[in-house]
Amino acid sequence: MGDTTTVPDFAAEFGRGAASFAELDEVLWNPISTAAVARSRPQFDERVLDACCGDGASALPTAELVGVGGLVDAVDIAEPLTALVRERAGERMPQLHPQVADVTTWEPTGYDLVQCVLGIFFFPDVAAGTRHLIERARPGGRVAITVWARGALEPLPELLVRALPEGAASDLDLEELTTPTVEHAETPGSLAHRLGELGLVDVRAEQVQRHLDLTPEVAWLLVRGTGLRAIVSGLDDAELEGVRERFLAALEEGGVRTADISTLIAVGHRPQE
Repeated sequence: MGDTTTVPDFAAEFGRGAASFAELDEVLWNPISTAAVARSRPQFDERVLDACCGDGASALPTAELVGVGGLVDAVDIAEPLTALVRERAGERMPQLHPQVADVTTWEPTGYDLVQCVLGIFFFPDVAAGTRHLIERARPGGRVAITVWARGALEPLPELLVRALPEGAASDLDLEELTTPTVEHAETPGSLAHRLGELGLVDVRAEQVQRHLDLTPEVAWLLVRGTGLRAIVSGLDDAELEGVRERFLAALEEGGVRTADISTLIAVGHRPQE
C-alpha cells in the first residue's frame, strides 16, 4: 500500500454524485458488498465498524445480521451518503448508527469486526489510515478489507480520459485516477502480505471475479457514481455532455461490452494482547 495518494477530493465528489452512486446499488455495490459481508461474517450481538459505508450496501445487511442486540457504526465522510443509509434503515434498525466523520480519525475502539468495502483507496495516507482501522478492532477481533483487483474497471478510465476536452487532463494525476487499485495490494497474496505488515495476523485473501454488462446507461452511471467521477470534475454541463458522447462512442467503436469489477477481499485478526 502506498504511503500517500494525490487524488482529488473524492468525499466531495461522492457527495455530489450520491444519487448516481445509489443507482448503481443493484448492479455494482450490492453484489460486491454481499461478497464482502459473506466473508466478514457478522454475528449476533457483535459491535461493528463499517468504514466508508457509502449508501449502506454493506452496513444494512450487517445490521440485519448482528440484530438489535448488536451495534453497527456506519461511518462515511460524505453526508449525502450517510443520509441515504439513515433513510433506508428508518426505524427498523435501532442498532444501525450512521455517522458523518473521517474514519481515519475515528476514535471509538473495541469493535468485534471492522470492515471497509472499497474505501481505503481514498485515504490521504493509505497505510496510516488502514493501520488506524485495524486499531479500532478489539484484540482478537476481525478486520475485513475489500479493494479493487488488478485490472478493475478497465478499459473505462483510459477511454474516459481520452474523451475529455483538449487540455482538461493536464492538471490531473492520471495514474491515480485511472488505476483504482491500492499500490502493492493488487493480488490476494500481496494484499494479505501488506495487511500483515500493518498489524493483522492470520490473514486470508481471495479474488472475487465479476464482470458487469455495459449498456450506455450503466457505463455512464459508472462515470457519475464511482471514483471515475473525479476525472470529469469541474466540467460544465456542455463539456460533460461532450465527454459522455465521445466516451460512449468509444465504447461502441471498441466493442466494449463489459467492465471488470473484480475485487479482493481479505479477512484477518488483530493480535491478542
